Amino acid sequence: MPRVASVQNAYSLLNRTYEIGLAEFHEREQVGLLAYSPLGQGFLTGKYQRGARPTGARTTLFERGQRYQKPGTEAAIDSYLAIARDFGLDPAQLAIAYVASRPFVTSAIIGATSLEQLESDLAALDVKITPEIEARIDAAYQLHGSPAP
Repeated sequence: MPRVASVQNAYSLLNRTYEIGLAEFHEREQVGLLAYSPLGQGFLTGKYQRGARPTGARTTLFERGQRYQKPGTEAAIDSYLAIARDFGLDPAQLAIAYVASRPFVTSAIIGATSLEQLESDLAALDVKITPEIEARIDAAYQLHGSPAP
């Protein structure tokens, strides 16, 4: 049988369960992660905070996103938004850059509804996750875990 070359799992600042369930095995077996939803269906941009539902946004149009509306998720998002703000980064770029920086991620699958969003998301390739940013992200993760698995 052909061996598995990659898997496609959700992976983001809000859902890091891949790290404890599969990352070690996949690294040993050289299976790459095609990480989908690095923005947590847009929730990591902050546009849905405090119950906001912007016109035209996917979660507004399709009543999706229940995974990101669980208890504790909004507080976790607030933490990541604060990290982005404190380091002068766009929240979406921070979230994508973090996912792309993981050694087990082969590709981060992004979705954009406008050319402006796509350009901003692609600019995440220029964002470096420094040790200081990593430490803040790790501290937020220790506090909030993966609230949206």
